[in-house]
Amino acid sequence: MARLPVFDAETCQNPRMEIRRVTQVEAVNAAGHLFDAAPEQKATERFLADERHHLLIAYVDDVPAGMVTGVEMTHPDKGTEMFLYELGVDAPFGGRGIGRALVSALADLSRERGCYGVWTVTDEDNAAARATYSRADGIPEAGQVVFTWTFDES
Repeated sequence: MARLPVFDAETCQNPRMEIRRVTQVEAVNAAGHLFDAAPEQKATERFLADERHHLLIAYVDDVPAGMVTGVEMTHPDKGTEMFLYELGVDAPFGGRGIGRALVSALADLSRERGCYGVWTVTDEDNAAARATYSRADGIPEAGQVVFTWTFDES
């Protein structure tokens, strides 16, 4: 595991926190409680094998306390940007600045990797985009401007 700098009290209220870039399946499994569901072996291996996928885990006293995932995305006329895919902080560690520190660490990593920016899904109301996605059979997620396409596994 690569270790990123320890954040001080200005960045996070708990100076015993360390953020590490995780590249091993065992570390993902040990932090499985930070994800929406238990990490799947094949998906974890595939995620970690791609150098454009990033998983940062915040540890407080060596206990996984939060995580952020980022995916580099390149477009012909835009260059490369980082999509902040998911952010999660374990409830007992909430309110300590861990989420903010993780996002900052992902932004720093993005800059190091030559990305021009970071983006994530927000609750912005964009009627034109929603109409376009709806017409393409996207289904909006409740409370968000997110459209999904679900495919049968057959």
